[in-house]
Amino acid sequence: VNYVGKGVNLYSLGYRYHGSTHVITRYLRNAWLWERIRLQGGAYGAFCFFDKHSGALTFVSYRDPNLLKTLDAFDGSARFLKELEIAEDELVKGVIGTIGDIDQYQLPDAKGYTSMVRYLTGENQERRQKMRDEVLGTSKRDFQSFGEILESAMPKGAVKVLGSETAIREAEAKSQVRLKVLKVL
Repeated sequence: VNYVGKGVNLYSLGYRYHGSTHVITRYLRNAWLWERIRLQGGAYGAFCFFDKHSGALTFVSYRDPNLLKTLDAFDGSARFLKELEIAEDELVKGVIGTIGDIDQYQLPDAKGYTSMVRYLTGENQERRQKMRDEVLGTSKRDFQSFGEILESAMPKGAVKVLGSETAIREAEAKSQVRLKVLKVL
């Protein structure tokens, strides 16, 4: 099995942060990646994360029997979003779920860590409210716009795979993917 990752820095490509990104990446995790990589591909899981501080957009699968199909699914996220006709109730569920993630209960240690990160990054209440408003105002068009951004960004992404040398060589033989093999054990 493999652990497959692909990441790209959206800020270096001109993307400007918008709170809707949290709703969109959450939807990608729970819909597209779940369907393609978990259900159809047999991996234990797949994720999509966006770090608003660095601009890093990261796709990751774990305990994944595939490599190329997973990379294709990551890259297919752009087309999925561009062509998505999300139902209004699904959009509302996505927004509510994202607000739930933002406002989730935290134990004292997590509150302290969150407070420290906000202090170090200069994230004040005004910025948080702006992000909340953008999350609450997320529209179908935001999904399509983000898909357009991904379409230009994904070819520039970096790929990392934790897997057997055999699986990596087989993937290289079947595609244009070129990976440098590092033996760690």
